[in-house]
Order: sequence, then structure tokens, then C-alpha cells
Amino acid sequence: MDTENTSAPSRAQSRIPGKNHPHARPRSGVVHDNARHTENFTVIGNHLAQHPELSLLAIGLATYIQSVRQGTSVDIKTLANRFPEGPTRIAAALRELEAHGYLSRTRERTPTGHVVTRTVSRNRPGHRTSTPTENSSGPARRPAPDKPPPRKKRLPAVPQPGYTSPALLQAAIDVLAGLRRRDPRLLLSATDAEHLAPGVAAWLERDLTPTAVRHALSENLPNEPLIRPAAFLAHRLTAQLPPLPPARPPVPPSPEPRHPLRCCTGCGTPFRAPEPGRCRDCRADLKEPV
Repeated sequence: MDTENTSAPSRAQSRIPGKNHPHARPRSGVVHDNARHTENFTVIGNHLAQHPELSLLAIGLATYIQSVRQGTSVDIKTLANRFPEGPTRIAAALRELEAHGYLSRTRERTPTGHVVTRTVSRNRPGHRTSTPTENSSGPARRPAPDKPPPRKKRLPAVPQPGYTSPALLQAAIDVLAGLRRRDPRLLLSATDAEHLAPGVAAWLERDLTPTAVRHALSENLPNEPLIRPAAFLAHRLTAQLPPLPPARPPVPPSPEPRHPLRCCTGCGTPFRAPEPGRCRDCRADLKEPV
């Protein structure tokens, strides 16, 4: 008679979900319903997607930057126009990516003399790709030509004064130059001040003092950063232009002087005249000019 094998299981063990079958539907948590991408996709490492220190905004921003084509503008102004987050939050997220090595920004001067910000995105911090100069097996590639700087938008038109003089325009430029003392965000270039000067002159010719104009332009400013302070001031100069002062009444003509009484040397009749002499009747009798 054979001996009994005590190590054999008494019955077949059932498969434990998640251990023996990792693709089984879990009892809780997220369930992935994925499709395989074959075009128009970007590979993002889990070291970025599940980074323990980066904020959710920084992770999303890095994902967007890694997905765009080379040469796409990713400055703060462009990103603020693209996404609902403001410039302040986007700037903070970019600094996070710089601190963790996913992004680097350097300022360079182009051959044409313009200063541009060079942004390098890294999908794996610490990994350095070989440059054409380091790879001696192939010919060096010519660097891509620098793109011309974007054309600056034209400033809105400003009111024009009825009469311009060098002194009036200089007083207007002095008002614009003093705005930065009230708020550093109102720092203007010489070109912007020259464009806005006629609008300030139109305010000054409406009997407003330079202090009053400076106060009207710099009070109740928005809390967010001023991307284009010159455009903001141009709008305010036009929208808040005060009316012309009322016309001054004409000055009445001065009355004729009242001469003192004189006694006619011919007939003794009193009359008014600037100098002593004969009255009108006596001069007529003598045929003197009246």
C-alpha cells in the first residue's frame, strides 16, 4: 500500500487577482482603458509624470513643452496667452522645472545684435546628447539661422492737442518719465514716450496740471503685471480724456475817459474837454475845427 503524500494540496488553489494576473480589473482605484498610439504622440517618462516634488502645473507645463516642435515660443507671455494660468503662476512653474533640470534658459546675443532667451527642454535630466562637434564620425551640421524677432505690435492712437509747441511736448514727456516713480511697472522707453507725448499734451491744454495728469494715469492700476504699459497708458489717455474747459467770457471794452469841466474862454459856458479852450458852439462861429 502506497504512502500518502502530505505535501500535495487537497484542492486546486484559485488565482489571486492582481498577483497571478496583473492585468485583471482591480477592486478600487483607477482603471486604464488605453489604446496604442501610432502617430502624433509624445513619450513622457514616469520620473516626470510622477515626480514627487514638482507641482501639477509644472508637470503639465513640462509635458506641453516636450510635445511641441522645436522653435516654438515657450516664453512666459506666450504661455500665458495659451493657458488660463496667469504669468505669475507660469513663471513659478518654469523656475521649478529649471531647479530640477528639466529646463534651462540663457540669454544670448544674436549676430544682428538682438538679445534673445534660449530655452532648452530636457526630457531626462542628467542625460547629455552628443553635439555635432563631439561626434567626429560625421560632418558638422550648420546651426539653424536665428529667427527674426517678432514684430512689435503698434500702439493704439492717442488724442492730439489743438496746438503743439516744443515746451508743451517737453512737459508731456516729463510727466511720462515721472510715472515710474509712482509705479515701477510704468517704465517706458523713449520711443513709447514720444508716441504718448501728444496725448498727455492734449490733457495739459485742458487746464490740468502735470501733477493731476500724472495722478490720473497712475491711480487704480490692475494688480497683475503690465505686459505692455505703453498700450495701457494709450488706452487710458483716450478713454479718460477730460472735456475742454468752458470758453472764457469776452473782456468788455474800457469806457471812454470822462474829461473835467472847463469854462469856455469865449462865452463862459461850462463844457468837458481834455484841455482849456472854447466850446463847440464858439469854435463853430469862428469856423475852427470841432
